[in-house]
Amino acid sequence: MLEASNNNELLPIPDKRYFTIGEVSELCLVKPHVLRYWEQEFPQLKPVKRRGNRRYYQRDDVLVIREIRELLYDQGFTIGGARQQLEAEENAADPQAIQAIISELEGVLKILAH
Repeated sequence: MLEASNNNELLPIPDKRYFTIGEVSELCLVKPHVLRYWEQEFPQLKPVKRRGNRRYYQRDDVLVIREIRELLYDQGFTIGGARQQLEAEENAADPQAIQAIISELEGVLKILAH
């Protein structure tokens, strides 16, 4: 299996609900044992486990795996650095929500100033 140099070379994600570890391996160009390791290292990865501990990944999991792959393989992050980057992205606030809060606080300041 050839490693793609970036996520643009990865296959499109089919429109289905669940993917096996083999399918995700092909979609993300990452071997199954690496995916199992990443599950231990990245709390964002939580595939559904069914009979016999078989993993079933959802579309969001595939997108997270592709992002992890990008951070590790293309951007050169360490596992810890990639984990921190993903956590920072999760905790980043929505700019529109921040603007709404600022506007609301400015309104409160005007009321208090009078």
